[in-house]
Amino acid sequence: MPVITVGRQFGAGGKTVGEMLARELKADLLESRIIDEVAQRLQLPKEEVEAEDEQPGSLLHRLLMALGSASGEPMIQSEATGWNPPNVDPVFDTRRAVLQITQHVIREAAREGNVVIVGRGGAYILRDFEDALHVFLRAAEAVRVKAVMARMSLSEEDARRRLKLADENWNAYIKQVYGHDRNLPSHYDLVLDTGRLGYEATVEAIIAAERARKPLP
Repeated sequence: MPVITVGRQFGAGGKTVGEMLARELKADLLESRIIDEVAQRLQLPKEEVEAEDEQPGSLLHRLLMALGSASGEPMIQSEATGWNPPNVDPVFDTRRAVLQITQHVIREAAREGNVVIVGRGGAYILRDFEDALHVFLRAAEAVRVKAVMARMSLSEEDARRRLKLADENWNAYIKQVYGHDRNLPSHYDLVLDTGRLGYEATVEAIIAAERARKPLP
């Protein structure tokens, strides 16, 4: 079963491509929102976890159970190592996605298989996982600015500012946590320009690469 990690530049369509890829492969999608939710829920007592999980059998449910959340004990200590983004979003602080839990969640999803993992340094966490295909999505800055303007209803100036802050934060996350430059092509099996290819052709290229590695159903 496929295990595909998708790293991406902000505005290059990583979430959209991940959703399309998961749909085509009939795979689970593990993206930042779900990882954050698992990280938060793993800090809750058993009763609260069970009460909030409304979809038994879902990827979220399987991760919670596989990670041992039913013990009612937090998986990490409160002083666990984190990271310091250069630009903190006042609405959503990425530091809430506790590093150790994030790594556990991604590794467990990979062990389960049949999953597309978007963001959170999946390529670095699973660098020794032989069955994973690591993809990075990029696009020209002008293309990404237009995408951010459209998606977030921002002016060009605000979109460029948001792009700059996100790029700095995402680059800092990988550099501080894993000691790597996330933009280096050598970290990935496949680097694709979504601005030139478009989302559909990007998804087709990723599926073709996965099929070339091993037959898919």
